[in-house]
Amino acid sequence: MAVKNPHIIIQLNGQPHGIGSEISLLELLESLGFGGKPVVVELNEEAVFPRDYAIARIGAGARVEIVTLAAGG
Repeated sequence: MAVKNPHIIIQLNGQPHGIGSEISLLELLESLGFGGKPVVVELNEEAVFPRDYAIARIGAGARVEIVTLAAGG
């Protein structure tokens, strides 16, 4: 969910996305409804391990790619 009056713009899956302030990757994932779900994340073209989601910081100009994993056949 984008913030109504964002102070910071990031690129989220190739699209502009507003956030209110610098946040952790974990906070971003939770705000998007991905908290605790199996996802693969790149931050500024580098893979981020799930154990690092809470310490990885998202600031102005960050490029975030989120890929969801789906089971099925």
